[in-house]
This record gives sequence, structure tokens and C-alpha cells, in this order.
Amino acid sequence: MCPKNASYYGNRAATLMMLGKFREALGDAQQSVRLDDSFVRGHLREGKCHLSLGNAMAACRSFQRALELDHRNAQAQQEFKNANAVIEYEKIAETDFEKRDFRKVVFCMDRALEFAPACHRFKILKAECLAMLGRYPEAQSVASDILRMDSTNADALYVRGLCLYYEDCIEKAVQFFVQALRMAPDHEKACIACRNAKALKAKKEDGNKAFKEGNYKLAYELYTEALGIDPNNIKTNAKLYCNRGTVNSKLRKLDDAIEDCTSAVKLDATYIKAYLRRAQCYMDTEQYEEAVRDYEKVYQTEKTKEHKQLLKNAQVELKKSKRKDYYKILGVDKNASEDEIKKAYRKRALMHHPDRHSGASAEVQKEEEKKFKEVGEAFTILSDPKKKTRYDSGQDLDEEGMNMGDFDANNIFKAFFGGPGGFSFEASGPGNFFFQFG
Repeated sequence: MCPKNASYYGNRAATLMMLGKFREALGDAQQSVRLDDSFVRGHLREGKCHLSLGNAMAACRSFQRALELDHRNAQAQQEFKNANAVIEYEKIAETDFEKRDFRKVVFCMDRALEFAPACHRFKILKAECLAMLGRYPEAQSVASDILRMDSTNADALYVRGLCLYYEDCIEKAVQFFVQALRMAPDHEKACIACRNAKALKAKKEDGNKAFKEGNYKLAYELYTEALGIDPNNIKTNAKLYCNRGTVNSKLRKLDDAIEDCTSAVKLDATYIKAYLRRAQCYMDTEQYEEAVRDYEKVYQTEKTKEHKQLLKNAQVELKKSKRKDYYKILGVDKNASEDEIKKAYRKRALMHHPDRHSGASAEVQKEEEKKFKEVGEAFTILSDPKKKTRYDSGQDLDEEGMNMGDFDANNIFKAFFGGPGGFSFEASGPGNFFFQFG
């Protein structure tokens, strides 16, 4: 009815701004100042729309024009400061993104969005940084909000894919990257992410196939190649490190396996499988304290019967490791037969018997006497089925009358070789001895 009235356009712009429709409001505000360049409120509303949409430079020009018309206008002065603050936040964020200081970028974008709540560009940058920080639900929420308003937004589609990619949902991630590229074929980040996702998926699957076929060397090479594709994909790389650790354990490279599992838990502190794999490697290398620590971590996270038993087994082995290793003292395997234990005792007892070292120095005599006693102690335990069972299970030997402080190594020796006078050591030359039975 009155299309040339600047105030009507200005008032409708103000109404649209209240509704959060800043892009539509911007059109009306611009039309109002085209009709009347001296319309101060029109310039203020135009600047406010520009600022809300994230175009701070354009906002500054509008606020400057308002100040030219009314240099004392307090709103124009404040909004001009706000626009310049947004420009500064953008510059800092750009620099910090290059430095990969994503937390600071999120901080800057949060401050900028206080003045530019409708800026999709700021929201996307914040969401991308949240994804890089592993804060996937927050990043997904921001991207989803944008897609509800604009389902064809390539940047938002890219961020949704990025979150899925970093959560190791690679197949779904590729779908979002492809969709983003359909909307914007020149979207460089989506193109790179899509290529990395496909390469990572292929290498990981090839590595798994080689492992299942027992080709551990090839599996190791493929997992290593996969780890070089994208260092930012923490969750997938954690799995790759754990998989490579499993390969190393199969190749009996246990130290390397432990190192890989450690890399996995550094990337993902909640990765139970990596803790379990490392704990088993610690058990295999007799690093029982470390194994107990890992099993405790696992059991605190998942209180299952299986994990409880694994922890208990590690605790038993730790307790056993702090005692004398009677199998090692006799030089036999833990599965040694009764005859093998007897033969080992015979050999070690004669080797360390004090009479054999009567001509040695006092220091050597003392050391050999100690070893002789340990050999007798080991034989006492391992030759008795009941004591051996308790020893193997990690139970205390001092219980049920098995006090090792009461035993006499000489009595054991005499009993084994047939009592007093059963044998004697005689010199056959300087430093040489032989024994004969009576």
C-alpha cells in the first residue's frame, strides 16, 4: 500500500530480527536505507543483521554510517565495538586453527557467536574443532542444528561425516562426505576426509584378513601403513595399534606388543581390549605388577567374572614371583616330572655341597652353603605333592606346619643319598673332587 516508506521496511526488519530471521531482515533493512540514506535506525538494523550473520566487516560499515549521521548514538558506538571484537576473534581463531589449538578456537567462536548467533560459518568452525577435540556429541549437535535449517549445507554434512569418521564409523562417514561433495564438488576438506576414510577402511580390512589367514608379517605391514594415513583419527588408530600389538604377540615380540598396546591406551584410555592384551603380554614376560595394574583397571571398568578371575590369577603370580623360584633353583621346568626333580636335586646338591668347597675362600664357602640350603629347600617342596600344589597355587607354605625355617638341608641330603656314610668327597687333584658311595 505504501512501498516507498522506509520506516515500514525498517519496522518489518525489526520484527524479522525478533523472529531470528536475520537474512530476510537484512533485505528489508537494506531497502529501508536505499529509500532513505539518513534513516539511522535502518543503518543500525542493517549492521545488526550483518553482525548476526557473521559479516562483521559489513556490519562495521553500517554502524560507521549511523555514527556519521548521529555521532552520539550510544547503540551505534557499542555495536561498532562488538563488530570489531568479532573481527578480532576471527583473526585469533584463524591463527590458532593453523596451530591446531582447537580449544582456543572453540573459545573464540563461542565469544563471536554471542554477537553473531546466526552465523553458520562460526558454528561450523566450532563444530569441526569440537570433533578434533573428541567432543563428538557436541559437534554432532551443532551440525544437526544447521542441517535442520539447511539440509544441503555442505560444511555441516562434512562435520557430521567427520564425527562418524573419528568415532570409527567409517562406512557411514563416507556417505556423509559423498553427500557433502555432491552439494559442493570443490569442498577440499570433505574430499581429503573421504579419501582418507576409504584408504583407512581398506588397509584395516586387508590387515584383518592377513591376520585371520595367519600371515602375521603382512598383517603387521598393513596395520603400520594404516597408522600412517591419518594421525588425527584417534579411535581407529587406537584399534590399529592394538591389532598390531596382537600381531607382535603372535610373533613373540612381546616388548613391541606392550609398546603398541600402550600407544593404544594413550589414544583411548577406555579401550578395554588394549589393556587386556597388554596385561597378557605383561604376564608372558613375568611383569606381574604391571599386569595386576592393568587387570585392576579393566575390572574397575567392567566387573565381570572373567575379569575378576584374570585379576586374581595375576595377583597369585605376583605373590609367587616375590618368593623363591624353586623351579629355577633346581633348574627344571614348571611341568617337570618327579624323576626330573630328583635328578636335578642330585646334580645341584652335589654341585653346591659344602664339603666340595672346603678348600675355597670363606666368601665362596658361604655362598655355596647358601645355595646348598636353597637346593634342599626347593627339593623339599617340589618332591612333596601336597607342598608342591600349595606352592604352585601361590598359597603360603608356612601354613599347616610347613614352616621352612625348621628344615635341615643336610638331613635332606643324607636321606636322599641313603643316610650317614652314604658317600664322601675326595680330592683327585688341585681344585678337583669326585664322590664315591660307601
